[in-house]
Amino acid sequence: MPQLMRTTNPALNEQAFRYTGLSTLGEGMTVSGAVNKAGILLVLCVASAAWTWNRFFAASSVEEAMAAMAPLVMVGGIGGLIVAMVTIFKKEWSAITAPVYALLEGLVLGGISAMFEMRFHGIAIQAVSLTFGTLVVMLLAYRSGLIKVNDKMRLGIVAATGGIMLFYLAEFILGFFGVRFAAVNSAGPIGIIFSLIVVGVAAMNLVLDFDLIETGARWNAPKYMEWYSGFALMVTLIWLYLEMLRLLSKFRSRS
Repeated sequence: MPQLMRTTNPALNEQAFRYTGLSTLGEGMTVSGAVNKAGILLVLCVASAAWTWNRFFAASSVEEAMAAMAPLVMVGGIGGLIVAMVTIFKKEWSAITAPVYALLEGLVLGGISAMFEMRFHGIAIQAVSLTFGTLVVMLLAYRSGLIKVNDKMRLGIVAATGGIMLFYLAEFILGFFGVRFAAVNSAGPIGIIFSLIVVGVAAMNLVLDFDLIETGARWNAPKYMEWYSGFALMVTLIWLYLEMLRLLSKFRSRS
């Protein structure tokens, strides 16, 4: 398998496009098809998030709003994780599972965004703008050849992403024992620098995703891989958006 197929997105690893005949007997996936499917998933996610957002701010009190959000965020988070794993292992189901994933993640994003918005007015639209601005910039940089994907770049992003994920996992586990990484999670210089690095790594993962999608189209992967590719892009965009929220909240806490 060529090194071209390496990525840190768990939904777009080298197994995603491992097909023997380069093609199916029918129509293969296209880049435009994958983009269209990603757009549909994005609309579903935004619609779900908007519904959760409206429920939060329609509550008569903060306590009522938080009580309403807790089960939605929990269902969306756990359900989204389960559906994501099913999608990764059963790619041929992605035409069904990818939209379900988008709707479930919308519940999470709507609830989390509303809670951030309650504390920092206007932060949600700022995070959305920065996320899609980053998406456009990275796409243009990739398409223009300004950013070229090579083995060294892949290795660096793989290592950086793996390190971040391991840190988050360790932080989550150690939190049960009362261990906190105050400096990293604070609004101080260390915390802001850490968030900037994480946002940068998440943004670079978009480039690897673009490269993998083009490769799938070039290899004439099955048509359902358009849905799978759209799902994979959503995974990266959701991570990037959440990191944007976290970074902006640190900046806003300092003012």
